Parts: sequence; structure tokens; C-alpha cells
Amino acid sequence: MENKSGRSFKERALGGAEREQLQELEERLGYSFRDISLLRHALTHSSLANELHEGHEGSNERLEFLGDAVLELVSSEYFFRTEPKLPEGDLTKLRASFVCEPALAYCAEQISLNEYLLLGKGEEQTGGRQRPSIVSDAMEAVIGAIYLDGGYDAARSCINRFILNDIEGKRCFYDAKTILQEELQRDGDAALCYVLLSEEGPDHRKLFTSAVCLDGKELARGTGGSKKQAEQKAAYAALKALGAVTEG
Repeated sequence: MENKSGRSFKERALGGAEREQLQELEERLGYSFRDISLLRHALTHSSLANELHEGHEGSNERLEFLGDAVLELVSSEYFFRTEPKLPEGDLTKLRASFVCEPALAYCAEQISLNEYLLLGKGEEQTGGRQRPSIVSDAMEAVIGAIYLDGGYDAARSCINRFILNDIEGKRCFYDAKTILQEELQRDGDAALCYVLLSEEGPDHRKLFTSAVCLDGKELARGTGGSKKQAEQKAAYAALKALGAVTEG
């Protein structure tokens, strides 16, 4: 794992400020690394690894690969045990809703993971820190790093704490638009629509605000980094307003 200067990415000295940031993230994770370089590795995006001439060995992509496998095993075991009546097909769909890119990015917000990402200058300038794909990949890489550092139980504890928590609330959030439609159609046809209210910020870091309306009357609003996310948050807010869901 050597770069052109002959130094491996693990040999990059940790500065005081960087060590403090990593220790702060450890506190948010509720896990202390024996080898803190693994955590830094999990946060290192390919854009920075390329700038430092470390290639794929210096980026978090391999840890992401490992973390994805650990996450799939832990979540499969969890839903197998907690949903004994669900057939294989439904278990697969349920697991997928909790380990997909938007779900992981949403879970990563609990620890503000995007604040700790190590990005190259170009990726930083184009809003990579807010990009769901980058944040979700880093979340998987962190899981992979914890697995290597502390084993399966440590990784499972992290996954249970941040991903497999508040199952019913998250199930509603991830499929809020469908659930809202079903709730409103119980009393007959529902003329439900979503309206984009505003679009703010530079192209690489836009914020969208959408409203969900029933028969022309606004039910709730939501704001997100994409139109789809804004609509999902609006639908979830409407479900809460209607008393159809409560946050865990």
C-alpha cells in the first residue's frame, strides 16, 4: 500500500486537529478504535487518495466492500429473527429498504458523518460532502473498519444502534409516499399531489422544499437535497400530522 513517495497511507502522521476530529467521531459512534488509522481510512474518499497518489489502496472503497457484506449479514440475521412470518421475498425487500443508499445516508445524519469525510479539493468544491452516495459509502466503510478492529459483535452493535433502530418509524419514512397514499385512500379517492415550492443554493448544493397537498390543500412541507427527498420528508411530516405515525 505504498504511494509514489514510498510511504503507505497508514504512515501519514495524524495531526493534533485530525486526531481530535477522529476521537470526536469515535464518541458519536460509541466505539473506540484500537487502530485509529482504520477510521481515517474509512473516511478517505477516492478523490483525496488520488490527490495523494495512494490510488484505490488509500481510499475507503475496499472497506466499503467489506462493510456492505457485514451490514447485509447483520440485517439479514436481524430481520430473520424479528420477522418470523415474513417469506423470503418480503424479507429481501425489507432488508433492502434499510441498507439502500438513501437509508444509509439518512442514518449517517445521526452522527453528522459528512462533517468528518476526507475529500479531495475538487470533490469538496463540488459539494461531495452533501452527496448521499459518498456519505452512504463512508457509512459502510466505517462499519467495515469497526469489523476489522473489533470483530463481528462490535460491528453489529454499531449497526443496531444507528441503522436497525426505530424500525417502524424508519419503515414509514422510507416508504412515506406510498403509506400516505394508502392512508388517504381509505376514505375514498384522494387527489394527492406534490408541489415544488422553492429551490435554493448553488447547483452542487441545492436545497429543495416541496409541499404535499390533498385536494389543493397543503398538508405538510419537507426540505431535502433532492426533489425526491423533499417529497419523502413532506409525506412523512403529513403522516405525523395525521397521527398515522409517531417517531420512536
